[in-house]
Amino acid sequence: MITAGIDMGSRSIKVVLLEEIKVDGAPQLKYAVKKAHVMLPGEMDADEAAEKAYDEALKAAGVTRDDIKAVFVTGAGRSQVKFATEGVTEMTAGARGANYMFPQVRTVVDVGAEEGRGVKVDADGKAIDFAGNEKCAAGAGSFAEAMSRALQMSLKEFGEASLRSDKTIPMNAQCTVFAESEVVSLIHASTPSQDIAKAVLDAVASRICAMVRRVGIEESVALIGGMAHSVGFVASLKKALDVQDVLLPEMPESISALGCALIAAERQQ
Repeated sequence: MITAGIDMGSRSIKVVLLEEIKVDGAPQLKYAVKKAHVMLPGEMDADEAAEKAYDEALKAAGVTRDDIKAVFVTGAGRSQVKFATEGVTEMTAGARGANYMFPQVRTVVDVGAEEGRGVKVDADGKAIDFAGNEKCAAGAGSFAEAMSRALQMSLKEFGEASLRSDKTIPMNAQCTVFAESEVVSLIHASTPSQDIAKAVLDAVASRICAMVRRVGIEESVALIGGMAHSVGFVASLKKALDVQDVLLPEMPESISALGCALIAAERQQ
């Protein structure tokens, strides 16, 4: 049995295919390495873009639509995907996917382009509480991306630069527009770029941490979503949460899609 999970993100669409295999005669679910991660084309509507991403994943895996038992979808645009079997909330999908990768995790931090959230997870991978960002994009990846552009750096370079700083510079703006003005002021004051990068990522981590604290922080914490690729943000988040380590899955931006595929398979069983 093969199921599919689709995450309709604000910037991109992630598709994961999951296949049931037998280990010692017992059926088990195994994550299929074949997956697709495509940018959402501006000229396409959500359903058309999802169709395109889905077809790319099927082609990469060497299977057809007839081979797929069910297609579950999550993300802000999930209601627009007409060919999906069922929709799943972002919290439910992220919790299930993170639990599959790290069964010991009870706190999941999910930071994508436009949203950030903290999710409390039980031993079965069910979301039992969550808190999300409420102000602009101050607690999400687009905030850091806008600041990196102001410094004429890529987001990857931005994160790496922050690790070279040992300064603590508070940023008070709660909105990307005003925060960018703060960055410009720091640039005019000849503040080193690595110090600015650290200030921005510390600010995002601080806002995310405030949300996570509302659901409770346990020692085993996993970070999912695109911001998990930023080494600087990971370092800032670890310090803000005051934990020994933050677990990072190998495909952080696709964990919610994986969770959808897992839930789809469990429902079919």
